[in-house]
Amino acid sequence: MDDVFRRRLVIVLALASLAVAVPSPGRLHAQAAQSPIAAPVLSLPEQEAFLATAKIVRTRGVNTGVTGTLRATLTDGRITHDASIQTIDEFKQRFETVRGTELNFRDTWRYNVAAYRLDRLLDLGMTPASVERRHDGKPGSFTWWVDDVLMDEKARLKKNLSSPNGRQWNEQMWHVRLFDQLISNVDRNLGNLLIDKDWRIWMIDHSRAFRLFNAPQTPGNIAQCDRTVLARLKTLDKATLTSTMADYLAPNEISAMLKRRDFIVAHLEKHNAIFDWQRPLRPAVQPR
Repeated sequence: MDDVFRRRLVIVLALASLAVAVPSPGRLHAQAAQSPIAAPVLSLPEQEAFLATAKIVRTRGVNTGVTGTLRATLTDGRITHDASIQTIDEFKQRFETVRGTELNFRDTWRYNVAAYRLDRLLDLGMTPASVERRHDGKPGSFTWWVDDVLMDEKARLKKNLSSPNGRQWNEQMWHVRLFDQLISNVDRNLGNLLIDKDWRIWMIDHSRAFRLFNAPQTPGNIAQCDRTVLARLKTLDKATLTSTMADYLAPNEISAMLKRRDFIVAHLEKHNAIFDWQRPLRPAVQPR
């Protein structure tokens, strides 16, 4: 083998090794897709701040519901995420519903913020962050758009699907029903119970809650309650609720809720309906 041929062979082998070691542009792209840079994880206070201050990029209507809800895309220049906007604020002395006539009917965005703040007081973690913010010159609620939704409860029942963890599902539903009795939610429908990819249940749209009933309207729905949630339920008082929700609930609405709370606590303790919650893991909120 002469020297010229030997040098050429060395060069060919070296180039071949580089072809194996250096991925093609397409392969580099695929690897980048498999190992993305982690998006920032937001705490609830950070979600609230984002909802209150991020720039609105665009809005579009939502096909479900009758409250004129908008879906908005927000960005702060660093992260982007969607929110639902409601500005409805109606009062009617008489309102005809499928259940009959309701007196002193109220449908307001304010109850979305109140429901979220109550959820935080109870540490349920089942209501998305919601804050007050003006839109098109009107005050309203900006609520975090729930991520990774598989379906709502209506679709789940239609498809006859079941959670892979029956215990966690039942425990979540017990708290949904208890919460609705506490806030006297007269408009809980299957479309505003969302189920995410981890089978967490999210309660949305509380604009027709906080009625003035002194007792739960469906006490049979009060089945079980987590021990820690019950302890927090007991600590609710007029001073705490007023300082937390004065801008969103009237004094008589707070008083009525506390009377319903007393009924719920007595019912749970009488029937020893207390357990330790196998709480689903709280999701890491990673905006786009």
